[in-house]
Amino acid sequence: MQANLGFDPNAMWQVQAIQKTQIDGVNKVIVFVGDKTGKQQPYRFAFFTTPDQKHIIVGDRIVPFGDRPFADYRALIQQRANGPFRGSPSKDLELVEFADFQCPHCKAAQANMDKLVADFPKAHIVFQNDPLVSIHPQSVTAAAYGLCVAKQAGSTAFFQFASAVFDGQDGLGTPDGATLTLNSAATKAGLDPAKVAACAAAPETKAAVESSVQLSKDLDISSVPTLVINGRQVPANAPYDTLKQIIQYQEKMDGIAE
Repeated sequence: MQANLGFDPNAMWQVQAIQKTQIDGVNKVIVFVGDKTGKQQPYRFAFFTTPDQKHIIVGDRIVPFGDRPFADYRALIQQRANGPFRGSPSKDLELVEFADFQCPHCKAAQANMDKLVADFPKAHIVFQNDPLVSIHPQSVTAAAYGLCVAKQAGSTAFFQFASAVFDGQDGLGTPDGATLTLNSAATKAGLDPAKVAACAAAPETKAAVESSVQLSKDLDISSVPTLVINGRQVPANAPYDTLKQIIQYQEKMDGIAE
């Protein structure tokens, strides 16, 4: 609980019960959570611990738990998050944004991401594609274009491209509109849109997008935009002060020097 809630100095919690279940090694834990100011109505939080003591079951999700609950996801991110990045090449503090170019909430989260780049210059801040093709049909094409922009001209060009795509997000509503929007964004990033389009259509580019989506699945990311902070998942469009507070707390937990 300290690892998950300790970033908020006003948070309070009390374990009310630890109950054995009919499954060996699985216990039900009941916790009451509130805050020191009294402004938040205390609420009851129940979950099941798994036999490995490293996970809990909350509803239909299995969530990392324990004194270092994010270590396994952190290692996975360090190995496989290979999107374009801003900031430091060091991965001591790694912030990975999983986003979909056609997602309005992802567009709104870009203001937070820009602030994080300014406030955490020692962070390695990665953009990782996570297109939700079932509701955003043009998101996969946008992701492919972005990968090719980064491949042909590097991370700086990618973030120029990404900014232009998010600014023109309404144009992604139709296939023709997406082509115009993505070609325009590639041009603004200083690239030949025909070359970017050809790269985007290549099988290896499709495979790279699918690999990024698989990483999201392996991390059990359930929505976008999600920001993974050294393995810890938070909504990237959360209030900025909360994001900053969580990052600073995670730095302390991971022993990262200021």
